[in-house]
Formats: sequence, structure tokens, C-alpha cells
Amino acid sequence: QVHLVESGGGLVQAGDSLRLSCAASGRTFTSYAMGWFRQAPGKEREFVAAVIPGSRLYGDSVKGRFTISRDNAKNTVSLQMDSLKPEDTAVYYCAAGGRLIRDGAVDYWGKGTLVTVSS
Repeated sequence: QVHLVESGGGLVQAGDSLRLSCAASGRTFTSYAMGWFRQAPGKEREFVAAVIPGSRLYGDSVKGRFTISRDNAKNTVSLQMDSLKPEDTAVYYCAAGGRLIRDGAVDYWGKGTLVTVSS
């Protein structure tokens, strides 16, 4: 069992940066791929980024602007978001799953944190 809690969301202006963090509980944290998804109002949940053994994956809309990292010693995964755009406005969810996490192989979800980017 893995419990995920996100933090770091808020209201920022276009062009600003924001860092999201996800704290995971559970002794098996290191056995999971970790990722971030987001869901904007009226839209489906979208893959943002994931860190799997040996690789970091990004959605096309955030590639080059967002950076995912994980600290296994602290059981955390972070998402550094730079050059934010209004279209990045969404609820961001932390996820734990398998290697195919990008394709929806998610075992656990956090409750989400809201990011709002004003123009």
C-alpha cells in the first residue's frame, strides 16, 4: 500500500515557475514507477511526466519546461514547472504504478493539488 500526498500548488502568472512535491508513505516506494498527471476543467486526465528505472518521460505539451525527479531516501517525487502557461492550469495528481505508468498503469493516486496560471 502506498499513500500519496501532493503539495506546492497555487496561483502564479504566466512565465513563472512552481515546484510540486509528492510525499509517499509505504515501505515499497522504490518498487514503483512514479509520475504526475493533470486534469483541466472539462478535459480528460493527461499524462505529464514519469520517472521509471533508467528513464524520465514527459508529455509533449510540457517537454523542455517541466522536470521530474525522485528522492528514494525521502520517499518523494517532485515536479519542477518552468515557463508556465495558462493552459497548464489543472489539478495535478501524483501517481504510483508500473513501467507502463504513462499508458495508465497506475496503482495509486494522490488527491491532487490545484495549479492556476493567470495570463
